[in-house]
Parts: sequence; C-alpha cells; structure tokens
Amino acid sequence: MEQLVKTLAAIFSITLIRYFVLAGIPFLLFYILLRSSTTKYKIQNRTATKKDFFREIMHSGSSSLVFAIISVIVLFTPLKSYTLLYTDFNAFPLWWVPVSLVLSLVIHDTYFYWMHRTLHHKKLFRFTHKVHHQSVNPSPWTSYSFHILEAIAEGGILVVLAFTLPMHADVLIMFTVVSLIINVYGHLGYEIMPKGLRNSFIFEIINTSVYHNLHHSKFKGNYSLYFRWWDKLMKTENPDYVKVYDRIQEQRFGSKTAVA
Repeated sequence: MEQLVKTLAAIFSITLIRYFVLAGIPFLLFYILLRSSTTKYKIQNRTATKKDFFREIMHSGSSSLVFAIISVIVLFTPLKSYTLLYTDFNAFPLWWVPVSLVLSLVIHDTYFYWMHRTLHHKKLFRFTHKVHHQSVNPSPWTSYSFHILEAIAEGGILVVLAFTLPMHADVLIMFTVVSLIINVYGHLGYEIMPKGLRNSFIFEIINTSVYHNLHHSKFKGNYSLYFRWWDKLMKTENPDYVKVYDRIQEQRFGSKTAVA
C-alpha cells in the first residue's frame, strides 16, 4: 500500500508538471510575450482575467489528481492483468505502435462526443460541466479545468482504452500527452492553423481552435474533440463554424482563405 501511495504521488507530480509545461508554454507565448503581435490570431474580442486563470488552474489541479488515480489503478494494480495492455514491444508488430495511437484517438473522440453531450443535459450540466463552461473565453489553462465528477468521466477513457484496444503501456502514456497537446490547442483562444488547411480535405476532418472555441462561446454544438465527423453525422456542428473560421483566417492573412 505504501508503494502504491508513492507511485500515486509520482504520477500526480508528473501529470501536474506536464499540465504546467504543455499549457504554460502556449500561455506564456500568446498571453504574455507575444500578446501584442498575435492579436490577429485571437478568436474572441473579450479577454479572460487573472481570476479566470487562477480558477482554471485550481480545478486543473484536482483533475490532475483524478487522472493520476485512474492511471495508477489501470497501470499499477492487479486490474492491469485483466486489460489488453502489454509491456513487450515484440508482442505485436512494430507498426502497431503508431496505429494503436491513432486508433486510441478515434476511440477517444467517440467516447468524448457522447460523454460531452450527456454532460450538457440540463439535469447534469449545472452539477458537472458548468465548471468547465465558466471559461466562456477559454485559455490553455482551461484544458483540465473540470468539476471532479467530470474529471472522473474524462479520465474514464483510460479504462475504456485499456480494456478495448491492445496497447503498449508506453503508448497509453503517449496518448495522454498527445491528447493534452490537442486539448491545449483547442482551448488556446487563438487560431494558428496554416492558410492552406482551409482548402485541403483535412479541414473537413479535424477540429480547429475556432471549432472548440465556438462551443465555449455558444454553449452548444461542436461537441467533438479531435474530428468533425460525429458533429456532422448527428447534425450538431455549429452552422457558423466555417464562416467564423474564414473570418479569423482572413483577419490573419488579409485575404480570402477559401476557394470561391
């Protein structure tokens, strides 16, 4: 038990440090060092306050603890023997490593979409998801800013992946890093996608910072995390998304970004 507590303390510390590094660097760049030179990239005109940032960091601390607890349960308790996780890289072909990582994002996007829509139900929203939506104008610190019950639901993806997808344990850890990086981008508050994305097929598939920012400012629609397909299929994509994205990119590049 003592060893498990030490492991939890170590995982919690790593999770917290990772959050501060991956959310802190973009915050330092866009909100402090390059603030005056990146105004064209900003999605909303309104500005978040120090009080908002402090609230987000406090909630993110408790979320990090929840994520650490779930990680320890999945990776360092007898439960692991019942999962599909493996530690020998030779157990599967090497090409399965990147494929399993991509598949983990696809599974997570599906999990997140339906979990997210459920939390928006009027009987659940004010008890859980309202905490996250206090950040009407999100920042990188918003990425882990959840009510503790939502943090449990968010962290549940680790359990789902462990029991449904054969993954090397290191790939599961890699998944949490990639997921946080994309999450930080979605909450950045600034659009940084290149001009050429708009006219590529990738634009029709992936989410952008504008995409998730609209969810925070409008409180509904655009429920997915990585990809647009669930919102398109369920007709929950914000109808103004492309128009707003084009406006921001035109603001950045000074010309139309879409083919007429």
